[in-house]
Amino acid sequence: MTIGPDDRAQPPLITHAELVADRKRARRRSRRARSGFVTFLSFMISAALVAVIAAALTVYWGKRQFEGAGPLQQEATYLVPKGGGLESIASGLSRKGIVSDARIFEYGVRIEGAGGELKAGEYAFAPGASMRSVMDTLRSGNSILHSVTIPEGWTVQQIFSRLQSDVTLVGDLPAVAPEGTLLPETYKFTRGLSRAELVSQMSAAQTKLVAELWAERDPDLPVKDIGQFVTLASIVEKETGIDAERPHVASVFVNRLRDGMRLQSDPTIIYGIWGGAGKPADEPIRQSHIASQTPYNTYVIRGLPPGPIANPGRAALEAVAHPLATDDLYFVADGTGGHAFASTLNAHNANVRKFREIERQTAADRTMDSTGTGASLE
Repeated sequence: MTIGPDDRAQPPLITHAELVADRKRARRRSRRARSGFVTFLSFMISAALVAVIAAALTVYWGKRQFEGAGPLQQEATYLVPKGGGLESIASGLSRKGIVSDARIFEYGVRIEGAGGELKAGEYAFAPGASMRSVMDTLRSGNSILHSVTIPEGWTVQQIFSRLQSDVTLVGDLPAVAPEGTLLPETYKFTRGLSRAELVSQMSAAQTKLVAELWAERDPDLPVKDIGQFVTLASIVEKETGIDAERPHVASVFVNRLRDGMRLQSDPTIIYGIWGGAGKPADEPIRQSHIASQTPYNTYVIRGLPPGPIANPGRAALEAVAHPLATDDLYFVADGTGGHAFASTLNAHNANVRKFREIERQTAADRTMDSTGTGASLE
């Protein structure tokens, strides 16, 4: 079938009024759309502005907290352990009342770029210390130093006993070190140092010192090796506590070794019988002790004992490395804290008689003082 022109669909006619109305409705929709976008944009800008202001106020407040006076009312200390992280350090400082807020301290340290610069150790903080000053103190590494003094001539047993009783050290002692291998010295350390580490420091210091002095020794010393060198130094150490006398005492023992004489040193008797514990204060040296058959008793053996009898210090080691040039073979206490030296037995016996007379006179004076006898002589 053929469709004629009259049978085709015709588009609807739109009046002018309808066209105007459609345009108005489109403009209203456009205005509403623009208004909604503007409103949303304004909200976002306002929210961002509020967030910025809040952040700025938070930063300002945090900075005031970080730099302001802290909560401490009196001086306090805090131990930063080795390997402690920033978070644990901040928490510990807060628990001790050194900082008011662990999070603020942690954030402040991170902002300053000091998170990896806080050093282990024990630190002291003044009352009112700010978080910034706490941070600076931990960064400085200027921690509190403790010390332990090991006197010259102590045995390893005596040294270990002192280290065991020191409450600023931690951990167990290592296996007992060989006698003569620890340097008597004052050692400074931070709280929390292990006893084993301190013993290692003492051993390293003694090894270094002995090697240096052995290398510089006089060429004709009658000692075979570095072990005998330390052994002789330990005997000199125990014989006198006067630094200026040690080279003279060393010369006596060196001369005796050269002449093949027995050293006849009382400290070797004591070590052979009582070992590192030392002689009891109320126990005299008896004839039976002098005759005791121990490998250390130089009244019995010839030459040096099998090892050191104590830990010698620098002065005793230097004295043996460079003994005084003398002909002396004897010495005895002179009653004043020092010793009288002699090159012959007759001169030595005369010095012994003088010392015994001083002893008798001292004992008599003590008796008179205790009984009141002789008071009228004053």
